[in-house]
Amino acid sequence: MRLLIVEDNHELAAWLGKALTQAKYAVDIAHDGEEAEHLLAVADYAAIILDLSLPKIDGMTLLKQIRHAGRKVPVIILTANASLDGRVAGLDSGADDYLAKPFDLPELEARLRALIRRGHDKASPEIALGDLVLNSLTRQFLLKGELLALTPREHSVLEYLILKAGSTVTKTALSENLFGFDGEADPSAVEIYVHRVRKKLEGASVQIATLRGLGYMLRVA
Repeated sequence: MRLLIVEDNHELAAWLGKALTQAKYAVDIAHDGEEAEHLLAVADYAAIILDLSLPKIDGMTLLKQIRHAGRKVPVIILTANASLDGRVAGLDSGADDYLAKPFDLPELEARLRALIRRGHDKASPEIALGDLVLNSLTRQFLLKGELLALTPREHSVLEYLILKAGSTVTKTALSENLFGFDGEADPSAVEIYVHRVRKKLEGASVQIATLRGLGYMLRVA
């Protein structure tokens, strides 16, 4: 899953980016509204963490632009303004959630997981396909009731595919969710990670099908 952090405090943004990368997300960071606007024009995100007090384009204006463009990406406002009026204004402008600074990282991660589930129409914390289960609370996979060992990149591939189960996922979409702009986005790397995940799913009731010229689909075999 690829996230965008829009935060003008460089130290906070770097800390949060590192923590979420360790939590198996691909992360891009923008330090002002114009930079965020550019990133949003060229990439899709599973969620946005948005500060309101931004240079160049403030967070509230950026949020309204996102919604006016018809983008349904989940947005969590992260700000020092914890007043009732501030929360109401943010939610009325299209935010999905609101978290005041200072905040606890586990709570932010829990809110992110809930928003991403809802963004994929997955109400239950457990997402199952055949004998493969993703617990979105722990972000662990179980295969036939046993913990499935995955590297972070393998986990990202399988997580994105199970959230899109039954739908075709292009190689480009997988690549964008595997690598942030600071990563080494090599299209051939997607094939390598898909191959590795396939090997780990051997003997299971689910498989990653290759649809020639289209992409991949996770489905029951």
